[in-house]
Amino acid sequence: MAAGTVAAREGGEDAFRQLFRFYRRWEGSDVPGVIDFSKPAGRQVVSSPLVLSSVSDQDAGRAGLKPVNLWKAYGLANYPGFIFIPNPFLPGCQCHWVKQGLKQYTQKPNVCNLDMHMSSKETADLWGKSQQQLRNKNSSKREPKSLLEKLRWVTLGYHYNWNTKKYAADHCTPFPSDLAFLSKQVAKACGFPGFQAEAGILNYYHFDSSLGIHVDESELDHSQPLLSFSFGQPSIFLLGGLKRDEAPVAMFIHSGDMMVMSGFSRLLYHAVPRVLPNLEGKLLPSCLEPPLPADLPEDSVIEPCSQDDWQVCARYLHGSRINMTIRQVLAKGQSFPTESGMEDKLDVLSQGSYHEENSEIKRHKPDTDS
Repeated sequence: MAAGTVAAREGGEDAFRQLFRFYRRWEGSDVPGVIDFSKPAGRQVVSSPLVLSSVSDQDAGRAGLKPVNLWKAYGLANYPGFIFIPNPFLPGCQCHWVKQGLKQYTQKPNVCNLDMHMSSKETADLWGKSQQQLRNKNSSKREPKSLLEKLRWVTLGYHYNWNTKKYAADHCTPFPSDLAFLSKQVAKACGFPGFQAEAGILNYYHFDSSLGIHVDESELDHSQPLLSFSFGQPSIFLLGGLKRDEAPVAMFIHSGDMMVMSGFSRLLYHAVPRVLPNLEGKLLPSCLEPPLPADLPEDSVIEPCSQDDWQVCARYLHGSRINMTIRQVLAKGQSFPTESGMEDKLDVLSQGSYHEENSEIKRHKPDTDS
């Protein structure tokens, strides 16, 4: 039975919430009504052209990507501006981004959810405080969670304020240069040569996590795309319309997959109701297994991942997923509105995000009807 048919029987909820609940509660391995872009089929999936000449093979390789002419890119009928790129990474290069997401981007001065209730000393070097615990983790036993396993979000560049839903000029730290370079190449390939990576929100999911229904509208420049990079366990992503009474389209996101939301699709409702165990039946997706290529360019931003570091990363990913969303906040020459930035800075760690365990979230606030 189709997901929409089942969901439509539940009254009193908007169409998006109905399907969110349906996939959140689904039990079984064969999930109905979900598009899989690794083997696209159906009239709704269309080919999406890329700007092949915009990124040199050398620059793609420096970011750990295949030449752009080898990428596959798809869109959805009636969703102009939405682009889905199934894993365009070179073999072994996803490991760099996983390690960065766990070891480097979690370092201060970047901000994370643990800062809300822990001191800066306690949240310094989450990797160093967690690696031994993760390395020795026994999957058959219930053990205390490491700090990395308690991590839910990290913000980069202009730090998003979960309480005011704004960015502020005086709460900004340097954006990681390697992630900015990756984002630049993907944006150029998708027709946005002027894109500047200015803010990032990294979400850390586990099998009991979800991302609530929301719109990314806080950036002051909506002419530039929202970029999304995913690593680890697969998930179900729901892409809706401009209103919540429009039923969303469901799709799988696999490790290494990228999404671009631009134009009409930039301000659409979306959510992640579910993180799934690897659909291949193994602990980790096979695309995370190959070693780094031996012929990476000398000026590559990709760094080798030591066996010890990858052991920690792999243990983390056995039950988790990392998603990085990259945004341009300001148009060229644009400034933030004049207002008290200090209030925003003080409120940035206020409780409230759209990403929590065992809950279904409306926008950025907890929803108690789960």
